[in-house]
Amino acid sequence: QVQLVESGGGLVQPGGSLRLSCRTSRNSFSIYTLGWYRQAPGKQRELVASIATSGITNYADSVKGRFTISRENAKSTVYLQMNSLKPEDTAVYYCSAGNTLLHHSYWGQGTQVTVSS
Repeated sequence: QVQLVESGGGLVQPGGSLRLSCRTSRNSFSIYTLGWYRQAPGKQRELVASIATSGITNYADSVKGRFTISRENAKSTVYLQMNSLKPEDTAVYYCSAGNTLLHHSYWGQGTQVTVSS
């Protein structure tokens, strides 16, 4: 079983920044592509960003140029730096793990991100 523990969500004003963190086991970190999905009320869960063990990244068009995903090997942690946040970024964000950049099978418990003035 893959354990994914998120932190870093909260309330931020439009134009602000937040950084989400997701810690997993060393074994899972070395095997899986990691990523972030989000789900807004009444909408389907969507892929936000993902990063392979090689460092190759993938982003949804809606966040390109604003969000950055990264991995820190020493801490077995993946980060999502979110800048220039918009109200439409409001959602529950889930850390994820899988075998490809586009499809993941394991999920964290989620962390709420609210962008509002």
